[in-house]
Order: sequence, then C-alpha cells, then structure tokens
Amino acid sequence: MNIEDYREFCLSLGADVEEKLPFTAFHYASGVLAFYVHGHMFAFFDCDHFGIITLKCQSERIDELRAEHESIGKPFNLSAKHWIGIDALTAPDGLLRDLTRNSYNIVRAKYKASCS
Repeated sequence: MNIEDYREFCLSLGADVEEKLPFTAFHYASGVLAFYVHGHMFAFFDCDHFGIITLKCQSERIDELRAEHESIGKPFNLSAKHWIGIDALTAPDGLLRDLTRNSYNIVRAKYKASCS
C-alpha cells in the first residue's frame, strides 16, 4: 500500500480521526505523521521514509502475528508489549487494513468513555 492510500484509509475510519505531525521539534522525527482518536495515537509512520507503520495491538496477539507474518515486527520507539511495527510495502493490503482498524478500535474503545 502506498502512503497516500494508507493516509486516506486511516482518515476514513471515523469522523473522530485526526492527523498530526507531533514531533516537529525533533529533527529526526519531524516527518512522523500520526493518527489519533479521542486525542490518543493509534498509528504513525515517517513520511520521509514510508515503510514501517506502528500500530497498537492486543498483547496476547503480538507473538502469533509476528510468527505468522514476516512483515510484522517490533514497533518504532514504543513498547513491544502493546505495539507492533508492520512493513507497509510488503504486508498484504488486507492485513494492513485489518490491523490498522484493530488499532483504531482498541484506542477508541479505551478512551471513548472518558471523552463523552
């Protein structure tokens, strides 16, 4: 999946999705685009080097997903207990969409009640 298609997919997940460049103060991370729901991040990647997308995931699924899919590895700069990294250039589009939707749903469910 290319960067434009992935961005459009993330924005299509709900009217409550926001996109931001949250790390512009840091030179090495100034191109990181993040997607938020209820003010909390559910996906991010580096626009300058599109490849690995970091997503929230259920802890109990992570080892199995890594074993089943070569395109899934450790996340960039976050806890490997709650996040995964997925190679957007090699992962099947359906898998990338499913795991992104899963990440969005995890974060949305966790923070929806506190935002109501």
